[in-house]
Amino acid sequence: QQIVNAMGKLRSFQIYLDNPQGIFWSGQHVTGRATVDLEAEMKMREIRLEFLGKARVHWSESHGSGKNRRTVHYTANELYFNNVVSVFGKGLSGGDEYALPPGQHTFPFSFVLPPSLPSSFEGGIGYVRYLVKGTIDRPWRFDDETVRPFTVLSALDLNQQPMAGNGAEATDSKNLCCLCCKSGPITGTIKINRIGYVPGESLYFEASAQNLSSRNCGMSANLEMVTTFHATMKSRTTTQVINTIPHRDIGPGDSDVWGGERFIVPPVAPSFLSGCNIIDVRYILKLVIDPSGPAFDLNVPVEVIIGTIPLQSAVQQYQQTLSSAPSAPPQVAMPAPSYNESILGPTNIRDEEQGEHTQGQLDFTPTYTYYNWSR
Repeated sequence: QQIVNAMGKLRSFQIYLDNPQGIFWSGQHVTGRATVDLEAEMKMREIRLEFLGKARVHWSESHGSGKNRRTVHYTANELYFNNVVSVFGKGLSGGDEYALPPGQHTFPFSFVLPPSLPSSFEGGIGYVRYLVKGTIDRPWRFDDETVRPFTVLSALDLNQQPMAGNGAEATDSKNLCCLCCKSGPITGTIKINRIGYVPGESLYFEASAQNLSSRNCGMSANLEMVTTFHATMKSRTTTQVINTIPHRDIGPGDSDVWGGERFIVPPVAPSFLSGCNIIDVRYILKLVIDPSGPAFDLNVPVEVIIGTIPLQSAVQQYQQTLSSAPSAPPQVAMPAPSYNESILGPTNIRDEEQGEHTQGQLDFTPTYTYYNWSR
């Protein structure tokens, strides 16, 4: 009963950022305030704020069988910063117990992000995460906590990537086995005129397929994110289809050329996740040829690089397109990016550190650069 009454004293405990979008680059100041709203006086040791940047990888696997079956946990961690600051109580003034009177109390803060941080990333079994965490440290009771996650962006300039302006092409084929006789091969080719893109750009591709088998074959293209998580003893790779474009089927003995199709690159983390040594992110454009009946698909992949700063040649091309429009201004500057939430959606960030007495923003979606070029 005592704990319930004590909890009832706290109307709210929240952290607000002066940048309400909560988007920052390495080296920038993070400023804001923590607010405590009390129904009645509350005794406490202190109120402290923790500025935390970290990466974590964790998954478990079952090994063995029967009585020998066991669960093995694979983990790895990286800590980028962890600064703890007292804003009220013993950390500031010594002593063991303080009383905060009823009403609303505001505690401003300012923190400088270190350089060369990796971009925020939420990938299920691994993440790069940044947050401000507030704690009301209370004697003989559960602490009250609040969290405010935020996005950190790391620049990936495509002009610094030697391959980004180059084209790429891939071809593959396979034979389908039909009972004891082999049918003819299916062959696919996919081609792009450059490898480097930023979110919001159009990724045009050309594909062709030849079906010398006796089966009908479906044809589609996928844009996929391939993430490798490195634990201390083992690595694990996951593939997530970000978007897919279907095409018409190809009949037995038929062939097809598929051109002029595009993906609009969605808001996602930049390739490679530079600065993080335990998570690697790659993007693949893949032609998929799917034979009817029992058979494996033919997958023809090419890697693309997704950055935060566009190729200069792409900027010039975009400017020419704008300046040739009837209502275009005489001089078109490079458009600044907007920021859009990740297409992968929100993650619940309540983890082993946050208990039931945690308030704040527990569902978080990272935000990434986005160039509105593909209207």
